[in-house]
Amino acid sequence: MSSQYFYGTGRRKTSVARVRLYPGEGAFVVNGKPANEYMTREVDLAAAMEPLRVTGNEGKFMISIVVAGGGITGQAGAMRHGIARALVVANPEWRPVLKKAGLLTRDPRAKERKKAGLKRARKAPQYTKR
Repeated sequence: MSSQYFYGTGRRKTSVARVRLYPGEGAFVVNGKPANEYMTREVDLAAAMEPLRVTGNEGKFMISIVVAGGGITGQAGAMRHGIARALVVANPEWRPVLKKAGLLTRDPRAKERKKAGLKRARKAPQYTKR
């Protein structure tokens, strides 16, 4: 692995992905495993690869990702965000394309906290008149 890389941090729900893009053709490694081995669902792998597809860079980077927290889909979203940010560092000309595809925006949706007196975040106990 060459020492020159482009870095990007991606976040989604409680997942954080630290992405490194190395120039040149290579593997897609997530937490030391090949990406297709780490992410068993094809949908998640496709979501993570979307920034590369949009900019036409499939197979042009060796990708190394360390991801922690959350579930598999949240982690895939964090990877997607991180790869998009790293691509902007690699070439600022890709920013408008990624921005238009909505890949640079951090998804703010997260689990809402449970409130006192309620069963869940918004579910209230059943109302009884008498």
